[in-house]
Amino acid sequence: MITNYDVIVIGAGHAGCEAALAASRLGASTLLITIDMNKIAQMSCNPAVGGIAKGQIVREIDALGGEMGIITDRSAIQFRMLNRSKGPAMWSPRAQSDRMRYSALWRHTLENAPNLYLWQDSVVSLDIEDGRVQGVVTALGARFGARAVVLTAGTFLNGLMHVGSVQIPGGRVSEPRSHGITEQLRELGFVTDRMKTGTPVRIDGRSVKWELTTPQQGEDDYHKFSYLPDVRRELHQRECYTIYTNEETHRILRDDLDNSPMYNGQIKSIGPRYCPSIETKIVTFADKSEHQLFLEPEGEDTQEFYLNGFSSSLPLNTQISALHSIPALADVQIYRPGYAIEYDFFDPTQLRHTLETKLVKGLFFAGQVNGTTGYEEAAGQGLIAGINAALAVHGKEPFTLARDEAYIGVLIDDLVTKGVDEPYRMFTSRAEYRILLRQDDADMRLTPRGAAIGLATEERLRLMESKRNQRDALIEFTRQFSIKPTLINDYLQAMGTTPLTRGCRLYDLVLRPQLSIEKLAHHVTKLAEFIATEIESQRRDEIVEAAEILIKYEGYISRERQVADKIMRLENVKLDDNTDYSAITSISTEARQKLAKIKPATVGQASRIPGISPNDINILLLLKGR
Repeated sequence: MITNYDVIVIGAGHAGCEAALAASRLGASTLLITIDMNKIAQMSCNPAVGGIAKGQIVREIDALGGEMGIITDRSAIQFRMLNRSKGPAMWSPRAQSDRMRYSALWRHTLENAPNLYLWQDSVVSLDIEDGRVQGVVTALGARFGARAVVLTAGTFLNGLMHVGSVQIPGGRVSEPRSHGITEQLRELGFVTDRMKTGTPVRIDGRSVKWELTTPQQGEDDYHKFSYLPDVRRELHQRECYTIYTNEETHRILRDDLDNSPMYNGQIKSIGPRYCPSIETKIVTFADKSEHQLFLEPEGEDTQEFYLNGFSSSLPLNTQISALHSIPALADVQIYRPGYAIEYDFFDPTQLRHTLETKLVKGLFFAGQVNGTTGYEEAAGQGLIAGINAALAVHGKEPFTLARDEAYIGVLIDDLVTKGVDEPYRMFTSRAEYRILLRQDDADMRLTPRGAAIGLATEERLRLMESKRNQRDALIEFTRQFSIKPTLINDYLQAMGTTPLTRGCRLYDLVLRPQLSIEKLAHHVTKLAEFIATEIESQRRDEIVEAAEILIKYEGYISRERQVADKIMRLENVKLDDNTDYSAITSISTEARQKLAKIKPATVGQASRIPGISPNDINILLLLKGR
C-alpha cells in the first residue's frame, strides 16, 4: 500500500471532493480520507445546488474543469433559473438533486479517477515539522506522508448537535465528530472560534395533505449547470410545494423559546443571518403572521421531504406541535427533527489567496473550516485549494482568481481580506462587477484559465471556442443585416413597439426590450436561415441567448469592464510579506495593525481591508513608488 502521497485531502464533503479530484487530475498522487465512504459528498442540509449567486459559482467550477455541475445535472430532479424577471447579471441556476444519486455519482467519479486513492478513517493530527506539513496521523494509527494537505473537515471539528436540551457530539446526524486537529493548530498559533448552523425536520410525504399545498413546477428547457453539451438531466423530474406557517404556529414556537438553545444560552457560537432558524424568524419578524415554507423531495422516488424554511433546534415535541398547526401537515409523520450544530472554524485571514495557510507551508484550508456556509462556496474553495496544492508540489506558479474574473475570486478575497463575523454566504451584491460575472459566460471567462493549468480538457476548450465563434458570428450578422420597414412594421406594431420609418440594422431591433432574436427569427427569414445553418443544433438556444445578452447589455458590460480595469490596476502593485507596517508612522494606528495582521499581497487587497482609508492607500503607493 502507498503511504506517501503528493496531496492528502481530509474530508470528503463538497470541498474535499473537488479538491481531491482537481489535485489528481493535475497529476498529483492524492489520498482522500473520509470518516464514512458511504457518505461521500453528502448533502447534509437541503439536497439542492445553486441559487442566487451560488449557481454562478457552480457554473464557474464547471468552466474550470470541476465536477459539481456535471453531477448536479445528472442527479437533478428539478431545475429552475431564478431571477429571470431581472437582468442577466442576476440570473441564477438552481437544481433540486436526488441526494443518494448525487453521492453515488461522486463516489463513482472519485473511485475511478487516476492518481486518486481513498482511505476510510479519521485524522487526529497533522505531521508538521519546521513550519511545513509532512503528512497526517489517523485514529487507526496509520501515518501517511504528503507534501501538501488540504483540510476540508466541514462541521466535524468538535461538532456538537442540539435538539432542545439534548446535546449529541457529532459532525452530522449519526456520524462522529473529529477531535485533535483544532487543538493542535491552536497551539501553533492559529486563531479559531465556533460557528453554528442548522437543518430542518425531514418529513414523510405519505402523511402530507397535498391538496392543501401549492405545487411549484420546475423548468424543462436547455438551461443546466455544465457547459458540456452531452451532460443532461437523467432522472424523472418532480415538483416542489409551498405551504405557510400561521399565527398558531408562531405562538407554539414563541411559547417554548426558553427551551431553544439559541435563546437560552446553550448555544453561544455565531449563527447564519441569511439562513435563519424558524425561531429567529418569529422573533426578528414579529409583525409577520406567516412565513413561506417549501416541501422539497430528497430523491427521485423517495417519500422523504425536506422542509425548507423550518430550520430549528427546539425540542422534538415543540417542533412536532408547530408542524401539526399547519393545515397541510396536521397529521404529519417525520423521519427526524431539525437540529443545530456547533463546530470549529479558523479565521480565514490566516490564509493566502491560494488558500494555503500563512503559518504552515503546504497546509490548505477549504470549506466550512474557513467560516463559510453552503455546498457551492465549499466546492469553489475546494477546487482552488486542490489546484494550488497540486501546483505547489510540482513547483508551479500558484493559481488565483481576481474579483473581476469570478464569484469564486470574490468569495476567497472576502475571506482572506475581511475575515468573517458570521457564516459567509455568497450573494450577487457582494460582487461589484456582477454584470461581468454572469452565469451564461463563465466558460468564456474561465475555461481558458482552466485549460492553461491542465484542468479543463482540450475538448472543453474547443467547445468553448466554437461556441464563442458562433456567438460572435450571430452578433456580426445582426450588425450587417438591414431590414426594411415594410417587412417588419406590422410585427413591431403588434408587439407594442415603434414602427420603422426607414431601414435599420437587425442589431438595433434586438436592442429593443420587447424583441428578441428568437422572436425576430419567426419574422425575418434570413435570420432564421442563418441560425439554422450556422449555429449547431445541440447548443443553439444557449448560443442565441449568449449573443442576445451581449447585444442588449453591451453598454453596461463595456462600462463595467472599464471601471474594473481601472480599479484592478492596484492589484499589480505587489506588497512584500515582510513589510514592517509598524514602522510606517504616516498611516493610522488601526491601519498599521490591520495591515500587519492580514499581510495583503497587493495594494488592491489592502484597499479592501475594513478600516484602511484612501489616505493610507496613497501612502502605500508613495512608498512603493520610491
